[in-house]
Amino acid sequence: MTDGPLIVIGASAGGLEALEALVRDLPPDLPAAVCIVLHIGDRPTAAPSILDRAGPLPASHARDREPLRAGHIHVAPPGCHLVVEAPRCLRLLRGPREHSTRPAVDPLFRSAARACGPAVIGVVLSGALNDGTAGLAEIKRRGGVAVVQDPTDARYPGMPRSALDHVAVDHCVPAAAMGALLGRLAAERDADAAPPAASKEAPMEGMYNLNRPAALTCPDCGGALRETKVDTLPYFTCHIGHRYGADSMEEAQLHMVEQAFEVALRALNERAALCLRLAETAQGMGQGLSAKRWDEAGREARERAELLIRFLGEEWIRPPFHPGSGGAPDRF
Repeated sequence: MTDGPLIVIGASAGGLEALEALVRDLPPDLPAAVCIVLHIGDRPTAAPSILDRAGPLPASHARDREPLRAGHIHVAPPGCHLVVEAPRCLRLLRGPREHSTRPAVDPLFRSAARACGPAVIGVVLSGALNDGTAGLAEIKRRGGVAVVQDPTDARYPGMPRSALDHVAVDHCVPAAAMGALLGRLAAERDADAAPPAASKEAPMEGMYNLNRPAALTCPDCGGALRETKVDTLPYFTCHIGHRYGADSMEEAQLHMVEQAFEVALRALNERAALCLRLAETAQGMGQGLSAKRWDEAGREARERAELLIRFLGEEWIRPPFHPGSGGAPDRF
């Protein structure tokens, strides 16, 4: 699918019931691909099979790098953000949680808006709080269509109400009326509309990235630090009073980094041990395939732990702080 409309749908609590009502009346010849994020976290879900039975279109969990397919429902699997990457390719990413959940609706909506522009139809269904609102606003900003479930029809009206309060929504209808509406909107979308130009304005949605921190944080308590100077020497003070000079701040920050690595190393080592025990248990029960998978998981944890050990064993560049001294960094 290199052109044509794209329908993206977000739902949370009460959303599966709304999705069943929606897909029931989608036309079997829908000229659009459909992508769905339902707040499920890491829990296994039967949503694809439920939606597959509920309406005329086939539904399945999305696969990484799978192309969008018109007339197909792609459902975000547990524990992964579902995002759209140009040219109309799906990605599954274990990036940072948004609104305390992964998968989340906003990464799908924002990425679809960036990749497909005015060809996108965004839909917000039943759910609490406000996931989907910012993404729906981005869809509108790039020329797409915004559709929201009538809050009085939603079991949990928080997400629809938030979208209505903050976005210029085009259609607000009950879930049972959405299938037919989306069929009409998809048929009206201009399949020949030029795709948006590739943008380098932001990294791919759903991934970790290294933006400039808004503030340094206190190595003792994690609070934000305020920088001041005594003559030419910088001092860093948090809002409850922990205070560091430049050298002590650098030392405390490195200690914090090494502690974080050590905690990760401990967790990986424990995971490797757990996987080994479960592999032995499965082998003893005659479950050879399960034993093989647990053994592979244990080796993976061990390999990642060994990578951390290499980081921990390397020295850090430690330039002495003496204002005006110049010179190349020393290693200690």
